[in-house]
Amino acid sequence: MTMPAMPAAVTRFFTASQSGDAASWAGAFALDGVFHDPIGEPPITGRAAIAEFIASVLPNFDPFLGLTPREAHTVGDSVAVSWTGAAVSRAGAPVNWSGINVYELGEDGLIREARAYFNRDVFQAQLG
Repeated sequence: MTMPAMPAAVTRFFTASQSGDAASWAGAFALDGVFHDPIGEPPITGRAAIAEFIASVLPNFDPFLGLTPREAHTVGDSVAVSWTGAAVSRAGAPVNWSGINVYELGEDGLIREARAYFNRDVFQAQLG
């Protein structure tokens, strides 16, 4: 699938998720970036903490197939993207979920803040 047109850091967010590269994924964020994954959970603050969080999640899957953007809407430095996610649990069960992320970009073009909207209970129920 071709990705929708998005700013470079947002494109990197998705392509790195698909390659399972935690460092590159977190590299889409500013050094002091904030990630709400999902909204309602305590935010993860700082690129290093975001990389650590992502690296802690990836081993729960075999494989983690990543997030695929479906639609993107950009207004100024704000970007809203609808996406689907896919993975296979360590037990071999398919895991599929979807959501919408809203990104605020800094002057350097990196993600200053990302807010993920998805149902964590539905996601976790598939893990068993």
